Amino acid sequence: MKSRTFLLTLTLFLLFFYSGILLASVVTLKSNLDSSKDRSLREHYFIASSYAKDLNALEKRGESPESGVVSLYRSYFDFYSKQKVILTIAKDGRSIANDFMEESQAFPLPPVISKKAERLISLEKVENKEYISVAGTLPVPYDMYTLVYYYDVSAVISAWSQMTVTLFGMGMLFSALLAICLMLVLNRVFKPLQQIRTASKSIAQGQYGNRIEVKGHDDLAEMAESFNHMAEEIQSQIQQLATAAQQKQQFADNLAHELRTPLTAIYGYAEYIQKVVRTEEDKLFATNYIMSESRRLQNIAYRLLDMATLRENKLELSSVRMDELLREVEQSLTMKAAEQNISITYEYCFDRLVCDADLLHILLVNLLDNAMKACGQDGAIRLVADLENGHKVISVQDNGKGMGEDHLAHITEAFYRVDASRSRSGGGAGLGLTLCQQIAANHGAKLSFSSELGRGTTAKLTFTSC
Repeated sequence: MKSRTFLLTLTLFLLFFYSGILLASVVTLKSNLDSSKDRSLREHYFIASSYAKDLNALEKRGESPESGVVSLYRSYFDFYSKQKVILTIAKDGRSIANDFMEESQAFPLPPVISKKAERLISLEKVENKEYISVAGTLPVPYDMYTLVYYYDVSAVISAWSQMTVTLFGMGMLFSALLAICLMLVLNRVFKPLQQIRTASKSIAQGQYGNRIEVKGHDDLAEMAESFNHMAEEIQSQIQQLATAAQQKQQFADNLAHELRTPLTAIYGYAEYIQKVVRTEEDKLFATNYIMSESRRLQNIAYRLLDMATLRENKLELSSVRMDELLREVEQSLTMKAAEQNISITYEYCFDRLVCDADLLHILLVNLLDNAMKACGQDGAIRLVADLENGHKVISVQDNGKGMGEDHLAHITEAFYRVDASRSRSGGGAGLGLTLCQQIAANHGAKLSFSSELGRGTTAKLTFTSC
């Protein structure tokens, strides 16, 4: 691309540049020749007039016109030959005055003038010299004689030739300098394009961190910045896709692990009942365990179905009264809280919240259920709906055993358990907080957690859009 641009630009420039030089040279030559022709016409007229007057004076002295022409010719020829002018005189197409002048013998016979007042002007070459020729008759009564005036313009043409050669020589030097400058400019112009091509190849090969160095504030710099922004977006998208793929793989691995344990247990206890003679008490124990694991599988299936439905369906937002929402949440957890002797207090300082009531109910129940599991017997939980920095915030605080920072970073991942043995015994699927995270994201809210070992955990839902 750069080579083609260089050759095309240089060719077009040279074409117009040398055409301009040639045109200027031709115009200069024409102007000089026209000036010489004007001078030749004036001098021919002057010489013809003077020649006729002198010839008339000789004729009055008794000399014949024929001999007067020859005698006058010598003096005129000697005078004008010093000025690079050659004169010839003819009568009836025959030269009568140049036979004895060596310089004039090489010139052709003068043309025949049909009209007495006519003068013929032309450019002729004689013995490798260029002459402007002006042919015309002498004034009456000597109009039978033709005076031909030859003006040497070889010096003019030679000077023009030297000037043209000089111009073309200087043009060649200027063209070489221009070619160097053009190459430097094109290197500067195409350098970002070369960098973009190299970076594009690197990105295509998976090296997404390559960037173009941005210099200046011109269009090229803007183009480089745009490419860098595009590369950053591509890198970000690739990283997101890689993260999503990793999360999906981890999800599938965790799901397979979660399903394998209860299925193995169900199959083992079923085989235990079928093949071994056991007491009714043993069979009842095995049946209860099978039902427990089946409920856990059912719970996992329902949670997965809830998350799939939540991803595909749009929210049905409405203005929900906080007292009604909290009352329904309290009713859902009253019996379980009473069984574990856990006190739950509810506080709110705003009356309404724009949300999907059913989904927010699921989210709060999940948060409170996790808090109850963390507290154990005789625990205390507070659900507070308050305003922070102009945003509505719902927080669930417990006084349980808390967790470390290493667990906080993963608690919203599918099937992640801080205490795997406790969660299994309680029938947890490890999907509750994942579902909560998705519900919060669909509401444009932020779900965050803070915890301290031995002092409990706080889950905070911040509605950034209201």
